[in-house]
Amino acid sequence: MPTTFDRDVVVIGGGGHVGLPLAIALADRGSRVVVYDLSERAVQGINEGRMPFSEPGAEPVLQRVLANGMFTASTDASVVATAENVIVVIGTPVDEHLNPDPNAIPDALEDCSPYFRDEQLLILRSTVYPGVTALVERMLREKGLSTEVAFCPERIAEHKAMEELFTLPQIVSSRSDSGRQRASKLFRTLTDQIVDLSPEEAELAKLFTNTWRYIKFAAANQFYMMANDRGLDFEKIRAGLTHDYPRAKDLPGPGFAAGPCLFKDTMQLAAFSDNKFSLGHSAMLVNEGLPLYIVTQLEKRFDLENLTVGILGMSFKAGSDDIRSSLSYKLRRVLKFRAKAVIGTDPYVTEETDDTLLPLDAVLEKADILIVATPHSEYVGLVTEKPVADVWNLLGHGVVI
Repeated sequence: MPTTFDRDVVVIGGGGHVGLPLAIALADRGSRVVVYDLSERAVQGINEGRMPFSEPGAEPVLQRVLANGMFTASTDASVVATAENVIVVIGTPVDEHLNPDPNAIPDALEDCSPYFRDEQLLILRSTVYPGVTALVERMLREKGLSTEVAFCPERIAEHKAMEELFTLPQIVSSRSDSGRQRASKLFRTLTDQIVDLSPEEAELAKLFTNTWRYIKFAAANQFYMMANDRGLDFEKIRAGLTHDYPRAKDLPGPGFAAGPCLFKDTMQLAAFSDNKFSLGHSAMLVNEGLPLYIVTQLEKRFDLENLTVGILGMSFKAGSDDIRSSLSYKLRRVLKFRAKAVIGTDPYVTEETDDTLLPLDAVLEKADILIVATPHSEYVGLVTEKPVADVWNLLGHGVVI
């Protein structure tokens, strides 16, 4: 390969939850890395050694790779031309009609395309709608470029990036042997386990993974509703059926199945199957319906329209400051119609993200009823005499509502 590149890696859209941990991990393992992101604020903070979001263990690594000159961030698209490996972390969203936009990545790459070079390897990293890898390949060929393309989906859980980037097997796919070998060489700096698939196989593998988790959560939530409707504690039932019984150990507890991936990827898979994915749609109805179910159950016991409801936790998962696609906000919207007032709190979500939130003490004082929406550890063992809807069993009193 030519040795004319100043850097090993450029990460397009690299200021976010997927791209930035990957970028600093690669830099820490010896690659010369630059992050390209449109957000001037994010880039400035990154270059000053500050993570723009919570990711345990990431900030010290960021500061280390900045100090040793292996990493930098930029808003200048021309940096794309300086690296041999171009990693793209722009995902494929679904619109208001739950249809995926297969052109999201090609459209986003259009601005960078003047800086692509034949010798580069373009690596698609975020989850994509099946066929997007081939679409990007065609786009490059139409521009007269012979740039190789690989699809290497991220597999990390948010807040575990600095652990799982180095421990999980990495799926690598490309249309050519050379593309697979080059992508494998790069990711072997992070992990020894490489799984070779074709691009189409890898695209479905990523969607199947997230959809499988979403369906498991839906099953648990449906079981919870069944038990709760009969006045039975599902958590007690679950503890009994999973006790020393390996075939049931993967049954999760009930709770909000949310965030930027699971719902979206299930809907992408549904669209891919011409909306014949009845299991996926059923999972969506169950998981998206849980906030409404909780409110309806509370309405049966309490005069909600004359009460203030306090929501504990607004991020989509425990220990996180990320509110993307959080069902806590769906819960809040429902309660605005059905309760006298609704207030919320979260130990991680900042005023900059949501300036309506109150300190925990204020919510405990002002609310008549509490709902544990996000299972933050800060709520474990919370003592209150007020009614609490706790589907996570965080307080240890069971999950019956």
